[in-house]
Amino acid sequence: MRRGVVVFGAAILAGVLAAPMPASGAEPEPSAPDCPWVGSDAPVDERFAQVLSRMTLDEKLGMVHGSAGPFEFVGPVYAGLVPAVPRLCIPQLGLSDGPAGVGNEHTGVTQLPAPLALGATWDTGLAAAYGGVIAEEVSGKGANVALTPSVDLLRDPRAGRAFETLGEDPRLVGSLAAAQIRAVQERGVLAQAKHLAAYTQETFRNTRAGNAVVSERALQELYLAPFADAVDAGVASVMCGYNHVNGVHACNNTYLVSQVLKGQLGFDGFVTSDWFATHDGPTSARAGLDMQMPGGCQFGTRLGNAVRSGRVAESRLEDMVGRILRSMFRHGLFDRPATGSPDAVVTGPEHVAIAREVAEQGTVLLRNDREVLPLTGSGPIAVIGKAAGSEVIGSGGGSPHVIAPAIVTPYDGIARRAEQAGRTVAFDDGGDAARVAREAEAAIVFVGKWYSESKDHTGIRLSTRDNSMIEEVAKANPNTVVVLNTGAGVEMPWLGRVAGVLAAWYPGQEYGNAIASLLFGDVNPSGRLPVTFPASLDQVPASDPARFPGGRHDEGLAIGYRWYDQQGTDPLFPFGFGLSYTTFRYGGLAIGPVGADGSVTVHAEVTNTGERRGAEVAQLYLGNPAADGEPPRKLAAFDKVTLDPGRSARVSFTLNARDFSHWDSGAHRWVRSAGDYAVSVGGSSRDLPLTGTVSFAETVPTGEPTPPPPPGAPAGNPGLLDTAAGAVQCPTEATFAAALGAASVTGLPRPKQAQTPPRDPSGAG
Repeated sequence: MRRGVVVFGAAILAGVLAAPMPASGAEPEPSAPDCPWVGSDAPVDERFAQVLSRMTLDEKLGMVHGSAGPFEFVGPVYAGLVPAVPRLCIPQLGLSDGPAGVGNEHTGVTQLPAPLALGATWDTGLAAAYGGVIAEEVSGKGANVALTPSVDLLRDPRAGRAFETLGEDPRLVGSLAAAQIRAVQERGVLAQAKHLAAYTQETFRNTRAGNAVVSERALQELYLAPFADAVDAGVASVMCGYNHVNGVHACNNTYLVSQVLKGQLGFDGFVTSDWFATHDGPTSARAGLDMQMPGGCQFGTRLGNAVRSGRVAESRLEDMVGRILRSMFRHGLFDRPATGSPDAVVTGPEHVAIAREVAEQGTVLLRNDREVLPLTGSGPIAVIGKAAGSEVIGSGGGSPHVIAPAIVTPYDGIARRAEQAGRTVAFDDGGDAARVAREAEAAIVFVGKWYSESKDHTGIRLSTRDNSMIEEVAKANPNTVVVLNTGAGVEMPWLGRVAGVLAAWYPGQEYGNAIASLLFGDVNPSGRLPVTFPASLDQVPASDPARFPGGRHDEGLAIGYRWYDQQGTDPLFPFGFGLSYTTFRYGGLAIGPVGADGSVTVHAEVTNTGERRGAEVAQLYLGNPAADGEPPRKLAAFDKVTLDPGRSARVSFTLNARDFSHWDSGAHRWVRSAGDYAVSVGGSSRDLPLTGTVSFAETVPTGEPTPPPPPGAPAGNPGLLDTAAGAVQCPTEATFAAALGAASVTGLPRPKQAQTPPRDPSGAG
């Protein structure tokens, strides 16, 4: 996406040549005599205060913005770079995309499955392993800030960045993101959670037309909740988004950045703009933004002038620099020599194994009629569809895109595994699908739908070609299985005519090996839906054009499964759903007494009643008293357990006072109401066999009110004169900012999936 917008911006700036790429910042002097903060055991705040006291105004300004050239959308070297300050032993900051692995067209890296596939694992341990791979490869490339995780909620399946989310529920997203953040930062890399906040679509982004109109309550209970989990996990940085929120751009939104993130949540790291999302440097600085990316006009020249004139207090600039230095000290960037190189090959067998495991555990078995799976027969297998070969999608488009060394295609993975079983495999790209399917014992049809940052979809149907191909194959072979290589849920008009369906999402470079292991039963499917699959677009909460792409979040708290429960309608597949090659039974619900701190512990027993070892995701949902005005239920906790046949496990969930709370918009704080709370436990949002009740006698606040705006903070967007001045003084930045909005209508070219392109197996089958 970054390179695509460069091309788009260059078209607007016809005749302007790109500036040469600046060199990377110099390494700090390792033992400079005037750097007593290096290797010091003094408290972090004392160390960064020492540095700050020695800095000139120009050096302070140099810390708060990137160093991309005038006509570069990224860079130099990484997505963004803050140069080193050798005089003060300050190392450079290299900011690297992204949420699915090292991006920015770097090679020699692991193409991990998309975050939505990770969300479908419901596994915090795997989220930590996933974060570990990202951190090690970012560090190996010489960078030290990973632009991950994305904690946006998937509000609508048409959203271009749907695949980049971890799901539709704040508890699921926040739990997985927190595990990932801890793993990234344990390895000395700074994590950057994004995008603050209510960033739910691409259309007209970075313009006033891309405006999320959303209630304070929905902001707090849904879109800001995962950021609270990220802050609790110690996230070093947060990225503000391209969207406006209630008419104010997210990157100069005092309420989001200063009142909630830094005030209410106590975040003491630094806030970075999304690329070219700083529209007026002085206004954004006063609102709480700490770093501009990728260039430096707004936070260099313009902010410097504002500080010198007194329009922005130098104490605000020092707070910005201090937050950056604090995070750098906290994670050891001053105390170890810089390592890694942009040209290094950082992938390896251990990282590839994790990519495969996430792809296996994140694939969701949605239908298995007549137990068509696993493939235990001996007859020939038909693999059908271009998405099984040359049109495979391992990684979605935009900043999350990762280039694999090579992708194991579904055809290649199935062919290798079938050979071990003594079975033959035939391939057809769809031109003669019915004949090839008719001659096979089972037919596996692969279809895809491309998603990318920068462009939303207008519908949720597969292509006419793919839907017709599925219908033809299903008519020719009753043992037809469809594998969805998509970035979100899609309509399935053929569902009743196929025997099996799997949602594989964008599963990364190990796609073929992972799907083969699932189809043949080497791995028992354990993925569960992190999003609801609607039966049609009309069912989607934001199906009204005023909501999407219009931006009105009138559905309030009822996104995803909450909407379907509130409306009393049945989706195609509910949130949390997923089949296995074994079966599970729930029992033994026990709800403990309310503790002195308002916490409650809930126990349940899960039993594997089938004949295969398998994993189940036990899910606990809460229903508030009716007077609270909440949707019927919301996910409060989950636990993934693996069981041998006939074995049981006791799962325990500890709920705190906040879990029972709702946001009181009048008091601007969290409140737990008196009354009865329904407790439900089971295997999905619509399969909850265990039910009980927790009661509270009193209504009590469970959090402090959101603090007021800081003195001098702006109440809204910069005025027209300030905006115009910014465009005049920073013309190329203004042009690229506008190009982002224009590109959200036209879309961007599809990038290559791998250094070695996926092959067309037409001549191999």
